[in-house]
Amino acid sequence: MLPEIQTDALLDFLVGLLNTPSPTGFAAPGIAFTETALANLPALQCARTRKGALVATWPGTHNDAPRTLTAHTDTLGAMVKEIKKNGRLKLTKIGGYPWNFVEGEGCWVFTHDGRRVRGSILLHAASVHVYGSHASDDKRDDDNMEVRLDARTNSAEETSALGIGVGDFVVFDPRVEVTNGFIRSRHLDDKACVACIVAAAQSLHAAGLRPKQTTYLHISNYEEVGHGASAGIPAEVTELVAVDMAAVGDGQTSDEFHTTLCVKDSGGPYHHGLSNRLRQLAEQYDIPYKVDIYPYYGSDGEAFWRAGGDVAVALIGPGVDASHNYERTHLEALLATTRWIMAYLLN
Repeated sequence: MLPEIQTDALLDFLVGLLNTPSPTGFAAPGIAFTETALANLPALQCARTRKGALVATWPGTHNDAPRTLTAHTDTLGAMVKEIKKNGRLKLTKIGGYPWNFVEGEGCWVFTHDGRRVRGSILLHAASVHVYGSHASDDKRDDDNMEVRLDARTNSAEETSALGIGVGDFVVFDPRVEVTNGFIRSRHLDDKACVACIVAAAQSLHAAGLRPKQTTYLHISNYEEVGHGASAGIPAEVTELVAVDMAAVGDGQTSDEFHTTLCVKDSGGPYHHGLSNRLRQLAEQYDIPYKVDIYPYYGSDGEAFWRAGGDVAVALIGPGVDASHNYERTHLEALLATTRWIMAYLLN
């Protein structure tokens, strides 16, 4: 039997992390938030890589085949590419998403000197009463999207006087809401899975249990641009389980109420032997799971493989609807994922 999960603590951590800005390149706040939670567990020793990732070492009852669990705190976002003549901002995207996914969203601009300026992401031709059909027909692309700042500025000079410059980070509002067991928010990818790893560690610690093998909890900070876990995995590790969202949509088996084993994505198949062992654990512990293939997807496990990592890699995670958009999952999927992580750690 697996230890009880403190559901309120899981949700409290998740909501706090979702409300902590951490786009790729500016993920230190999310890393620090996670480190605070893991550092409260005396058995874990936390350290940062030079790249800024978090690695928590958890001694196991055995140390002959060390393991790693990885998830990422970095999220989609944007950076200031140009200050326009009208004082608004042209952006460059961080991560993969179409502009219409964030059209109309509130945002914060984080200046290089520590200030924050509020704004909204809009199409330039945003007013139907002025631009007519352009408001619906204009292409949502880098040239037509802009940030309207909530400040009195109508020129590049006035915007610069606010402290805003090229390279400043733009953070999208997560708009977190928990209702009827559903959690909807931007950036459930992959903060939901970080929450599952933290909850699993807290639950095992509260039960006085240790992992079977020494385990490294690797919380990466560059996954959304493809190289998060390419570094920071200790050389002695024999296998790596990436915990990342399961893609929900037409043709997929994944849904918001199950955890999922991904056996192949756009990078190719995962390790068959490790995947099968995870299936067996799910069945042994009555964990509701699906098996799926994701057509447009990559993980930190593959980033480590591409960097030359000689380990078995598998991928699990809760079903998340509308990935890279305004996402949604359900508590049942989070609890199933957390239980699967605990089963893996103990066996």
